[in-house]
This record gives sequence, structure tokens and C-alpha cells, in this order.
Amino acid sequence: MEKVSILMVFMMMGMLCIDTIEGARKNPKGRIHTLFSVECQNYFDWQTVGLMNSYRKAKQPGPITRLLSCTDEEKKSYRGMHLAPTFEVPSMSKHPRTGDWYPAINKPAGVVHWLKHSKDAKNVDWVIILDADMVIRGPIIPWELGAEKGRPVAAYYGYLRGCDNILAQLHTKHPELCDKVGGLLVYHIDDLRAFAPLWLSKTEEVREDRAHWATNITGDIYGKGWISEMYGYSFGAAEIGLRHKINDNLMIYPGYVPREGIEPILLHYGLPFSVGNWSFNKLAHHDDGVVYECGRLFPEPPYPREVRQLELDPNRRRGLFISIECINTINEGLLLQHAANGCPKPAWSKYLSFLKSKAFAELTQPKYVTTATLHMMEDTKEEHVDDDDAGKPYPKIHTVFSTECTKYFDWQTVGLMHSFRLSGQPGNITRLLSCSDEDLKQYKGHDLAPTHYVPSMSRHPLTGDWYPAINKPAAVLHWLNHANIDAEFIVILDADMILRGPITPWEFKAARGHPVSTPYDYLIGCDNELAKLHTSHPEACDKVGGVIIMHIDDLRKFALLWLHKTEEVRADRAHYARNITGDIYESGWISEMYGYSFGAAELKLKHTVNTEILIYPGYVPVPGVKYRVFHYGLQFSVGNWSFDKADWREVDMVNRCWAKFPDPPDPSTLDRAGEDELRRDLLSIECGKTLNEALNLHHEKRCGNANSLSTSEGDERTDVSGISSKIGNLDENIVSISNNMSTNYSEKSESVQKDDEMPSSFRFWVIILWAFSGTGFLVVIFVVYSGHKKRGTRSKHHRSRRRSSHAGYMEMNGRDRHSRGVDVPL
Repeated sequence: MEKVSILMVFMMMGMLCIDTIEGARKNPKGRIHTLFSVECQNYFDWQTVGLMNSYRKAKQPGPITRLLSCTDEEKKSYRGMHLAPTFEVPSMSKHPRTGDWYPAINKPAGVVHWLKHSKDAKNVDWVIILDADMVIRGPIIPWELGAEKGRPVAAYYGYLRGCDNILAQLHTKHPELCDKVGGLLVYHIDDLRAFAPLWLSKTEEVREDRAHWATNITGDIYGKGWISEMYGYSFGAAEIGLRHKINDNLMIYPGYVPREGIEPILLHYGLPFSVGNWSFNKLAHHDDGVVYECGRLFPEPPYPREVRQLELDPNRRRGLFISIECINTINEGLLLQHAANGCPKPAWSKYLSFLKSKAFAELTQPKYVTTATLHMMEDTKEEHVDDDDAGKPYPKIHTVFSTECTKYFDWQTVGLMHSFRLSGQPGNITRLLSCSDEDLKQYKGHDLAPTHYVPSMSRHPLTGDWYPAINKPAAVLHWLNHANIDAEFIVILDADMILRGPITPWEFKAARGHPVSTPYDYLIGCDNELAKLHTSHPEACDKVGGVIIMHIDDLRKFALLWLHKTEEVRADRAHYARNITGDIYESGWISEMYGYSFGAAELKLKHTVNTEILIYPGYVPVPGVKYRVFHYGLQFSVGNWSFDKADWREVDMVNRCWAKFPDPPDPSTLDRAGEDELRRDLLSIECGKTLNEALNLHHEKRCGNANSLSTSEGDERTDVSGISSKIGNLDENIVSISNNMSTNYSEKSESVQKDDEMPSSFRFWVIILWAFSGTGFLVVIFVVYSGHKKRGTRSKHHRSRRRSSHAGYMEMNGRDRHSRGVDVPL
């Protein structure tokens, strides 16, 4: 018995040792506390529900606290006190001293208040600070991410340009220590205590510095000082010498493609994102009381099975899965919160069944950081590939093009994307889609290309000037600041282009400091007073545009200047004249092109101008040159056939099933007498055919079989080739073309419907005729038989038979008209 007791004691001591070791393994370097800041609004309540659900699913260690900033008046009607462990904070949305309305200041103010007044702040070693519009995918453990005392970890916010210019020099004594970071913050408590008051005071300082809110200084495209809190953070950290370990892998925006081998553990849904035809934009739910409406969730995204069919590339597909994971996690949280609110059990649906399924649970299991995910930005240095060093691999390329939420850009996107897939162009492609919030709500073309969404600057936020072309530099700048870009060279195209082959920096000799582009000789402003007014290096002004191949380092330095110089030239109305700009309309429409050339000149970027990359259809090609790009920006023709993109500005070629452009002539019909004209016409036909091939493939995917009468999403099956005679007439003006479009559409559509209905109507007529003939035969036999028995009444039966015959004839014709669908005037 004594031996048994001794054995039991040893076993208990062993178990205690195991528990101690296990506890040390789980939490060897201290206690963790997670914070996030919100206000008393429906908008933040549904975000809170999503974040709290993800916190539980991810098994995030340590407690979590919501810093709730509310006025006394707001608290009286607030319904969401139960949504999360909460620490109440006095609201600073309206500044108590200046009266400035700036709710973002509540974040640093809330952290300072928590540090001063919360008991939890005295019982913690590490603090993780998140935003409410985030979803946690896996445990965020400070020491595993590399955080140390004196070296916090943060995500990269590349758009904070003020770290590199006068803004940092004005607001911190150590501008060289300013880090462009935000989003995810991982701090040792001692560092946070020293830093938080400066975060608040520097935010106030930058917010009051209205003289330096301009886009070219802050990088804020609205120029409203809205990101003052972010600068307050960076300047406050620089002030006390805190250098961050910057990680660009831990956090990702849904809609972005994760880098290969990277497993993000945090989703930040601050930007709109889409999967196929489904999309989500948090701003569309600003006043949404979905937390308190039993049975209501956000619109369900595609199911995993559907996502697998949308994308073949495994990495892009992984990006789509991340997007649906984000919204499904929020919806699951809403479902659980409704139950906690006492809502009745919702009716069964396929989507609810999916959210409760084992498959969904497996898809949303906690994710853990990989070795590649933990690489800090300072650890990853891209080596420049020398042109003469053939032993090194080629650098990565990324292609981008800019569009807006319009029918006009949608069919161009379909054409460019089709040609990109055929061209062999290396790397990925991204559409930079500039839309207003209102346009985005109605927009149907989310699935046309991999997309980065950009706030529209068509109507300038400061001047009110309507100039959609400015969206191109603004979009490139936004993409650079918000996207995870692992490419060394960026190829920039226009939407109205067709790729015929790859455009690579190694073939066309692009290098850091030496971009490649195509000639735009009409930019005469490079040679006159316009350049002298708008750049300090007019001699460096290159007349280029169209296709651009630029090193990412150059583009990061240049993009803001491109936008700023565009604004500058656009505002210079005194120099719109044709003899100064070369613009035949003298409307300042090519200000963006000059913005590009002047911005590049400002940095003394010297372009290699290549004449063999791009050709306009309709121009005579140089013999032997393999042009890589068609730019169909101008009208071109072959015989009586012609194409002008401007004629199709308001025509919905993408959503109307089987819509296509007038077919170009068959090459076999061309006159082969002149070699130059033949080569020119063959290229024009190729461009037109490629656009129609792209549309056909798009319609096959969206609308099904071309011979089917079924429609897609209410869209009519349409052939617009009937307009070709109008387009082919070069003497017709654009107004008459536009007026004839709707007429030809309706006539052609009606014709197609009648042709398709004829076979079924004809069969119906044959059946009726056969039935009537059979009945008539029986009637005749009956009459003849009756006549033999009752000859005295022959004439009476004869009149009766005639009346029956007339009645049958009228009835038959009524059915005939009905079956053919012809309207008979009454």
C-alpha cells in the first residue's frame, strides 16, 4: 500500500510538471491583451460581432476589450453593450478644445484612457491593437511574430507619404525614424505606456495643420486630413525612437491575391471586394441594424464549389476563398448573436446549413503563420537583375490598367483580358476600377477581371472639376499604397488595347531609372512654355504614353508626382490652346498625359522610346515589326466596314447576351495589289475579330449555348451587327449613329425572336391542320350517311354544314394568329 501511495505521489508530481511545462510553452513570455476601438453606432456593432466571432474561432490567447467611445446622449439609446467585453471611454469625436469633428481620434484617446483607468492594463505584458473591421484567422502571438520590447510589430501602410517629406519634418524631431505602418499593432506594455500620449497629441497636431493636408503631401487623395490619426501614430513613435518591425504578410485586404507560400492571419475588409457577381462594401452598411434584426444576414457569397469553378489559378483561387471566408465569418457571428439576443430559430436554408456544417468549420479552422509569413520587410531585399547577367532569373512583372464603372470600359476590359490570356504576358494583371459609392451599388461587372477598387476622382474632391482621366494616376497611386505587390516591373496599359504578345522589361531594356514607353509625338508642350511652367527640368520632358514599363522603385517615387502634375496642368486653363498643348479640342483633356511627362521629368526619369511595341489599327505597319499592342483609340476602316470605339460608349455589349460588333471583312476579300494597304487592313481585321472573339467567349460563359432562347439575369439575347451599315458610312455623324442604334437593336432583336419562334409555330399549325382535316372527314362521312336516310332535309343540313365550316375557319385563323404571336389590330 505504501508503495502504491509513493507511486501516486510521483505520478501527481509528474502531471504537475507536465502542466507547468505546457503552460510555459503556451505563454512563455507574458500575458496578452487585445484591444479594438469603436463608437456607439450600428456600423461598429456588426463589425464588433464579426471580430468577436473570429477572435473565438481563431483561439486568440488572452482577453479582448472593446474600447467604446460614446457621448452621454448616445449611451441613452445604445443597444449593444452586451456585444463584447467593454471598457467605456469618453467620446472625443467632437474635440473638447477645438470643436473639430474627427471621430478617428477616439482610437488613440481610447488607448490612453484604458492605460490610465483599466485594471487590466496593470496585469498585462503585451497589447495587440486591431481595427473593428477585421477578421482574425489565427492566433496573434507577439513573440512568435518577432515583437520585442523597444521593437513593436506592425503592418505596412505604404501610402503614408508624409514620412518622406515636409510633414514629418514639421511634426517630429526624428523624421528619419518615421515608419509607414498601421492596421495591426503589437506592443510591449512598457513601450505602449510611453508612446500612447504622444500618439494622441501628434494626432491633434497633424489634424490642426490644415495647411499641409494636400494630397501631394499626405497621400490622402481627398485632402481632408482624415488620416491624421495614422500620421499621429507614426510621428509619435518616431518621437520616442521606436522602430517597428514591419510585416507586409500578416494582414491582407479581402479581394487581394496572397503571395505564394504566405498565410495571412488577419483580414482587413476596409475596401470593397468581390467574388464573381457577388460583392461587399462595408460603407454600404453604415447605418445597418443587422445585429438587431432577427434572421437577417449580409448577402451570401458564392459557395466553395462555385469558387473553384471561377478561378483555375491556385493562388488567385486562394484569394477568393479568403474573401468568402471573411463575409461567412461575419455572417456566422450574426447568426450566433441573433440566438443570444433571443431571436427565434431561423427557417432552414441552404446557406444556414452551410454555416453550421463541418465543411465550413474545417475551412475556418485557425491558421498559423508560416516561416515565409514572418519575413519582415527589411529581411526581404529584391536584387536588381542586370541585363547582361543571363544567369539570373527574370524579374517579376505585374500588368495594370485603369477603368471606370461604365458599359464603355466593360467591353474594353473583356477584350483586353481575353488578349492578355492569349498573349503569353508573364505575371498577373489587375484592373484599377475607379467608381463612386453610388456607381458601385449598381455595377454588374465585378467578375470581368482581377480588380483593385479605387475611390473615384472623376469629380475632383477639392475643385469640383469633372475630369475622369485623372483616375488613371490616382488609381495607380492607390494601388501602390494598398496592394501587396511583389513584382519588380510594372506594365501600365490603357483599357482600349489588345495584347498581341508579351511586353517584358528584359526584351525592351527597361531598368531602374530608365522606363520604356511608346511615342506620343503630339505632346508639343514638352518643347514650349508649358514644360517650363510645370517642371523644373523641361529638357527632360519625354513625349511618351500608351504603354509604360517602369521599375517599381521608380513608380513609387513617381506616382504621386504624376497625380500632382496632372492636377496642376488641368488647373492651368490659360494654356489649353492647341498651339501650346497640341490638343485639337483645346479642353485640357490631355492634361493627364502631360502630368505623366512632367512628373517623370521632375525626377529626371529618362525613357527609352520604342516604336515597335504599339500600333494604331488603320496605320501602315513597318515591314518585319511584330507589334505587341493594338491601341484602337482612333477610328479605323477596311473598305465599307469601320470601327470607332466612341460609337459604343453607351451600348451594353457585356450584359446583353450575344451582343457583338459588326464583323470585319473576310481577309480573302481584300485587294492584294498594294502590300502596305494589305498589311494595314489585315491588322485592322485582326483587332476587330479579337474583340468579337472576346465577347463571344464572355457570352458563352455567362449566357450558355448561343442557340438557346434562355436569357441570363434578365438580359436579352442580342445581335447588334445590324448596325454595321451605319458604322460603315464614314459620312454619318456620331449623333445619327447613336439615334439609329436603339432602332436597329429593337428591330434585330424582334427579328431574332420571330425566327426562333417559327419552327415551333409551324409544328403547331401542322398539328392543328391535321386535327381539323380528320374532324372534317368524319363530319363529311356523317353527313353523307345521314343524307341517305333523310333526303328530304338535305338542303337544311347543307346550310348547317356551311355555317360550321365558316366558324371553324375563323377559329382556326384565331389560333394561327395567337400561335405566331402577331398582334392583330381590332
